[in-house]
Amino acid sequence: MRGATVMKGYWQNPAATEDTLRNGWLWTGDMGRLDPDGYLTLQDRSKDVIISGGTNIYPREVEEVLLSHPAVHEVSVIGQEDPEWGEIVVAFVVRLDGQNVAAAELDALCLEQIARFKRPKTYHFVEALPKNNYGKVLKTELRHQLMDGGNEHE
Repeated sequence: MRGATVMKGYWQNPAATEDTLRNGWLWTGDMGRLDPDGYLTLQDRSKDVIISGGTNIYPREVEEVLLSHPAVHEVSVIGQEDPEWGEIVVAFVVRLDGQNVAAAELDALCLEQIARFKRPKTYHFVEALPKNNYGKVLKTELRHQLMDGGNEHE
């Protein structure tokens, strides 16, 4: 995007500014598609796309399926490095208070609604997702949690 209201750069971070602002355009990292009628549908952030077995998987698509389960309050999907596939799909799930749902049930839901290769290989059930002051899920923090190996999973 570009315009009078677009930022001039990152505070004291010329490398990030150079990467984000190019020839007067702000590269947001958002990915989308235009339909035949010219409507834009945002699909995900380019940094969050999971590449598994050479195929792009959009976390938002998987998250929307998991959120359709009545016992799921919040979910965030990320990629985890894998020696065979490049990355595998991992879901962090917050259950609704008093509700219970098992990984097998969520897996079955995914198999009904999306391609088999897009479903999470691992489900981590957590009390809350890490968020910034604006309520945005910090996927970088989730990646750190995976490296630390400290989450309950099924």
